[in-house]
Amino acid sequence: MKGKKGFTLIELLIVIVIIGILAAIAIPMYKSHTTKARMSEVVRALGYVSKAVGVYQDEAGAAVWPDCPDMAAIRTSLGVGLSSIRISDARIDQATKTIEVTIRDIGAEVDGRTLILTGNQAGDGSIAWQWGGTVPPTFLPKR
Repeated sequence: MKGKKGFTLIELLIVIVIIGILAAIAIPMYKSHTTKARMSEVVRALGYVSKAVGVYQDEAGAAVWPDCPDMAAIRTSLGVGLSSIRISDARIDQATKTIEVTIRDIGAEVDGRTLILTGNQAGDGSIAWQWGGTVPPTFLPKR
């Protein structure tokens, strides 16, 4: 055997198996992170609406919640346009003190589900917000 160079078949197969295992782990993680990144657009839009609800209460001088059954009413009452391609429907429910949006075009895990921001009115007039809805907990904001 004079200086043969190269890889054996078994060495090549081992490398292919290792690459396959890494891909099996990486692809689902990539999809999850992509969905979380797209969700940030919806979270940001809900943040604007929640701030507008606080301003609405400041102007009313009391803990009065707006009643907006759709995105057009939110735009009219609060001056916040939800023209996001990631939100198919939005509403503010005065009775339950919630802001609710229906999600679309993000990922199979969250499309068609709702993200709800529930406001808890404190005695000093401030609002503490809590995330909820039918979105899986891994995609709910942490704050």
